[in-house]
Amino acid sequence: MLDSPINSAATHEVANQVPPHHGHNAYHADTALREAVAREGAGWAEQTLADFGTVVASEEVQEWAHQANTYVPELRTHDRWGNRIDQVEFHPSYHALMQVAFGAGVHAFAWNNPRPGGHVARATLSYLWNQAENGVGCPTGMAYAAPPVLSRTPAIGDAWNQAINATEYDPRSLPIGQKTGATIGMTLTEKQGGSDLRANLTQARPMTSRHGPGEEYELTGHKWFCSAPMSDAFYVTAYTEAGPTCFLVPRWRPDGTRNVFQIQRLKDKCGNRSNASAEVEFRGTFGWALCDEGRGVRTAIEMAHLTRLDFAVGSAGLMRHALSLALHHARHRRAFQRALIDQPVMASVLADLALESEADTALGFRVARATDESFRNDPQARVFERVMTPVAKYWNCKRAPAFVHEALECHGGNGFIEEHPMARLYREAPLNGIWEGAGNLIALDVLRALRREPDALDAVRDEIALASGGDRRLDQFAGQLFAEAEDAIRGSDVRARRVAEMIALAVQASLLVRFAPPGIADAFCGSRFEGERSGVYGVLPRGVDAQAILRRSFAYAD
Repeated sequence: MLDSPINSAATHEVANQVPPHHGHNAYHADTALREAVAREGAGWAEQTLADFGTVVASEEVQEWAHQANTYVPELRTHDRWGNRIDQVEFHPSYHALMQVAFGAGVHAFAWNNPRPGGHVARATLSYLWNQAENGVGCPTGMAYAAPPVLSRTPAIGDAWNQAINATEYDPRSLPIGQKTGATIGMTLTEKQGGSDLRANLTQARPMTSRHGPGEEYELTGHKWFCSAPMSDAFYVTAYTEAGPTCFLVPRWRPDGTRNVFQIQRLKDKCGNRSNASAEVEFRGTFGWALCDEGRGVRTAIEMAHLTRLDFAVGSAGLMRHALSLALHHARHRRAFQRALIDQPVMASVLADLALESEADTALGFRVARATDESFRNDPQARVFERVMTPVAKYWNCKRAPAFVHEALECHGGNGFIEEHPMARLYREAPLNGIWEGAGNLIALDVLRALRREPDALDAVRDEIALASGGDRRLDQFAGQLFAEAEDAIRGSDVRARRVAEMIALAVQASLLVRFAPPGIADAFCGSRFEGERSGVYGVLPRGVDAQAILRRSFAYAD
């Protein structure tokens, strides 16, 4: 008797499925990134960056990323004998990822290479790492932001900065003197206040008659969000008699005993699942003051300013990863006798995403260069960087969720399956827009910078003017921007988001007009400043050569 189709062991042939997207070089593949690196002064790091591009796109690292988000961190408050230990246990894949990221200097490349372009090169490593695993980007970003504040208190900062900037990941829970490398966490907010740090209730009491930077305090209170709770030390805000003050709280006290750092629970988050976030309790917890009493909010914002840059660059990297996956899928998947990428409507969507990715990348790396120059005491760069960091953070982070959604949709149902990396990116995309201040707070910070820095608007004007005459649509939009900004500076806060958006678009367009191929700049200005812009991707002006844009976006062979 012949086997029926139902009883046959092989019921079908697998065909028209897309191969895994790994084994390429994420740096070489990204023409816009390579051009930005050269343009913004980090060409000297080209080989290091190219080598890392191979690492982040390797099959091994991509598999570790999948595992680290599948087998999520677990809290152990006590050991089996009943001793309080407050430890978070991670899957081995997480530790492997941390070793790769910290070993490459994603956190410390700028501080370990104090030369022009150092912050641009470090931004590139962060951008690339966000195409590997976003959860590890939290510890690397906080470690990057910590040294400038710590350096102002040498008695503390000298030892800690040496460990923080080490390119060695040491997961052991030990006093800092016994570690080969250290990680830094942050816990600023509380449940009743969120971003309003002046609403905090955690108290700090000096342990001696001396007050201020470098002195010892005891902290008591509850923190609602603690990022990376297995770090070796934490930036913490707490109230003294003079007001909010910023502290460094180590996991181990100077005498070698465990500090009181009680992890009450881990947050069950929508995304960023490989990285632990927690609620923590301080009960006579030891800490060193990092600033004069009452200056804690300003100090915390100073550190957050660098993490905001990291989120702007990281969101651009995340979007680039989503775009790469969508392009890879569209090149290999066929429908109606053609590859998806050759279907005109799909090509228009992908080309629009490619324009967005290139513009967001250009914006992030221009701000990275301004940060680099600001650390070398360039006053004009400092003013530009002060206003453009929140602009880039606001805009890139705001664009990421819709961008990733569209890239996921390019995959059809396959992109919505947990085995596919798009599902992880979809959950991850909104987070950078929340960390270090959600959209409203960041847009208000843009206005604050424009109002408090007399030369801030002129710095933006000078940057955009470098492309003056290059595109009439940009010139017209720039005039509208400065009228809107001047009105907002004098008026209410209600237009803060619009001002931030307009500055971002104008600076992006200026960069593309000056440095991108004419077809890229023309398509961007035409789609962002005039015509049929509908708020969704894929509505490009008539006559745009979508295939030319796409050829620029996948500069590698599969």
